[in-house]
Amino acid sequence: MPAKKPLPRLAAGELEMLQMLWREGSVTISQAQQALGLPIGYTTVQTRLNRLVKKGAAARTPQRPAKYSAAVTAADVGQTDLDMLVERVTAGRVTPLVAHLLERHKLSAAEIQELKALVAAAERKSRRRQP
Repeated sequence: MPAKKPLPRLAAGELEMLQMLWREGSVTISQAQQALGLPIGYTTVQTRLNRLVKKGAAARTPQRPAKYSAAVTAADVGQTDLDMLVERVTAGRVTPLVAHLLERHKLSAAEIQELKALVAAAERKSRRRQP
C-alpha cells in the first residue's frame, strides 16, 4: 500500500472550516456559512472550502449546488501538525519534544504505562530494522 500523501499546512480559517465539516457532514456553501455561525461572507466560505479541496482535505460533489465534505480525519490533521512541529522546532528529533512534555506536564500512572509500552514497541520495531 503506498504511503499517504502528507497533508499541506492548513490555515486557521481552513481548520475551522474542516472542523465544521467533521461536525456537520456534507454541506452546501450556504449550509456551511450557517453552520459556522460567524459573520463570514459567502464568498469567503466558498474560497476556504475550495482551498480545502485543492489541498486534499475536503471533497466536492459535481452536482449543483455542490456539496462539500471532509476528506481527512482529525487524526490525519493532528499527525501532520505534530510531524511539522517536530521538524520545525526540534529539527526532526523526537527526544527534545518528549523531554519537554515530560518536564512540563504531570502524567498519570496510566499515561506512564502507556508511554513505556510505546517505547517498548519502538525498541522492537528498531531491532527488526537492523540487519
